[in-house]
Amino acid sequence: MRKVKVGIIGCGNISPIYFEAGKKFDILDIVACSDLDLDRARARAEEFGVPKACTVDELLADPEIEIVINLTIPAAHAEVHLRALEAGKHTYGEKPLAIRLEDGQTILAAAKRNNLLVGSAPDTFLGGGIQTCRKLIDDGWIGKPIAATAFMMGSGPESWHPNPGFLYQVGAGPMFDMGPYYLTALIHLIGPVRRVSGSAQMTYPERTITNDIDYGKKIPVEVPTHIAGTIDFENGAVGTIITSVDIWGTKLPHIEIYGSTGTLIVPDPNTFGGPVYIKRHNQTEFMEIPLTHGFTENSRGLGVMDMAYALINGREHRANGDLAYHVLELMHGFHLSSERGEHYHVASSCKQPAALPTDLPKNALNG
Repeated sequence: MRKVKVGIIGCGNISPIYFEAGKKFDILDIVACSDLDLDRARARAEEFGVPKACTVDELLADPEIEIVINLTIPAAHAEVHLRALEAGKHTYGEKPLAIRLEDGQTILAAAKRNNLLVGSAPDTFLGGGIQTCRKLIDDGWIGKPIAATAFMMGSGPESWHPNPGFLYQVGAGPMFDMGPYYLTALIHLIGPVRRVSGSAQMTYPERTITNDIDYGKKIPVEVPTHIAGTIDFENGAVGTIITSVDIWGTKLPHIEIYGSTGTLIVPDPNTFGGPVYIKRHNQTEFMEIPLTHGFTENSRGLGVMDMAYALINGREHRANGDLAYHVLELMHGFHLSSERGEHYHVASSCKQPAALPTDLPKNALNG
């Protein structure tokens, strides 16, 4: 199988794991990288053995690059996706797909118009933990899924993130920053959503950085920091979600799926591994289930690999644009429901991503 040539735009904090993907996944060949700070791009290129560091214009003009990995800040996601598509490149980016729904629609339309693929993180749902959960559901271990809970609750990134300010700007906050992991996992396990409702609040108008870099600096908060929502799935299941950075401690699970004959405890959707627990109707205790799939270590870039195989084999990739846009609309829906005091009826939908087979070769797909 031939290698697919890849270029990376954005060489910041998240980029190293994607550069490593170029070494881990044999189908990917990262041949160029770019950043607004060209010195940073050159440093990444030297660190990871990438042949070329260049400007964004030069990268997009390179005829051998087929896929652009968009690792810019959320506010730039849409612009870079669109520039890549107009340059004839397939594009895969960090979440969210865009900030505004209108921009997400424009990205999907441009991809369709140019017969190109769009993909977006998170791809953690392709890891061994959530794939094991999908197999258990598909094999009927908990019967028909009837409900779910999802909780992402913490005290905020200002104590550890080197640049936490953008995480409190429009397009971020706990729902837009972490919600994609939880919503994508739920869609993969249960299916797309028809309606959501939400209650949201901005608890503190500013935050104080307590990391070692900018200790004591104040951050203005532009977005809700505690969002509670309900989810009505197309198949009739009902979900509950909370995303919050106002919580000092919790013992709530990341995700649980409740079926007609059992309960499934899903691992942290921001990771690729386990553990996975199940309690069936005729059992008194939860039991841990051995993982049925690989990719249990940090495998960010797995979605790009899946896109590359899809590109070569003419199939649909799993972390695709329709899924990412559906998640984007759900996140807006929680906020809009809170503002308007009414249910938000979701206009978009998507296919439930195909499950991965259990017999994959190491660090590769079989088609």
